[in-house]
Amino acid sequence: MVQIFDKHTGAELGSITDEQFQFMADRLEEESREDDDYYLNRTTVDFFQSEGADATLIEVLSRALGDRDEAEIRWTRS
Repeated sequence: MVQIFDKHTGAELGSITDEQFQFMADRLEEESREDDDYYLNRTTVDFFQSEGADATLIEVLSRALGDRDEAEIRWTRS
């Protein structure tokens, strides 16, 4: 399992499976192999949904955005 957090507030946003995380990681830019955060915006979440992302992943990422148009998330493996 992978825990997702709001990078700025530290609030836990939810858990996703390794498969859901891989779907996301394959489509987002990493600055380095040690990177533990991602930038996302509404367009990204909409794209993931159109690509067939799991509903739980979309829910967690939408929670990260809240009423904002963009956000940064941090992740850890449990």
